[in-house]
Amino acid sequence: MSQPTMIHRYRWYELVGIYAGLLLFLTFILAPFVEGFLVSLKPLALLFSSPYRFWPENGSLAAYRTMWVSVPGFARYIFNSFFISTIITAAVLLLVVPSAYAFARFKFRGSGALLAAFLAVNMFSGAVLLIPLFRLMRSFGVLNTYFAMIVPGVAFLIPSAIWLLRTYMMRIPRELDEAAFVDGASHFYTLRRVILPIAMPGIAVVAITTFIGSYAQQFIFALTFNSKTEYMPLPIGLYAYFGRQEVVWNELMAASFVGIAPAVIVIFFLQRYLVSGLTAGAVKQ
Repeated sequence: MSQPTMIHRYRWYELVGIYAGLLLFLTFILAPFVEGFLVSLKPLALLFSSPYRFWPENGSLAAYRTMWVSVPGFARYIFNSFFISTIITAAVLLLVVPSAYAFARFKFRGSGALLAAFLAVNMFSGAVLLIPLFRLMRSFGVLNTYFAMIVPGVAFLIPSAIWLLRTYMMRIPRELDEAAFVDGASHFYTLRRVILPIAMPGIAVVAITTFIGSYAQQFIFALTFNSKTEYMPLPIGLYAYFGRQEVVWNELMAASFVGIAPAVIVIFFLQRYLVSGLTAGAVKQ
């Protein structure tokens, strides 16, 4: 006779409380996004009408069509944001995967101090280091380039990525490494052929968090290190246009939802790795 699942062990009133709590949590999280989407469907003249109507009357997708004309270079801004985030994510993964493996598997002098230093880096806001970073970028002559926005993004996202992936790799049984070493495999071969396939869920989590983090932090770096339109990411593009003129809120909301589409697409295609139990059965009993 099969055992009941964990959810079926709760009484009915406990289930009601659980689902009510989840519904309340999701309401607080999703309500601003729902309201923003409804604003993008409303005509501008009705946004400040009294009494305020939550559900749009005569709603349409007109703002999604007119924003392409209202925001010059909008497609270029989206491409820049996606390109910068993709390069940052790839660079972070390239550096973090071997580093996390080294911290998870080897004990060497100064490893604890390095990990503590990584945490200390995360305590500093990017705004605190803008002036030193600006002088550094100017000395290398890379202002007004993609490079000036990619390098700080990689530097600020590496520490948290190392901690996250190191914790995941420490859960992978060491017997796998030992079995590979007995067969004559090197550390690099073990990492590439044994550890990486099992660590894919953890790598996917790091990739998603890095991509979202790089997508979110573009504003402050692009505003400081770039003044050329062709390199502007989406946040700066919207800020530059809507900051100088009257704010057309329905078009701004429409542009914002179109702008976050690349991040949503990346999460959609990588989410299956988040719940994969690739370590199950990896070691024979």
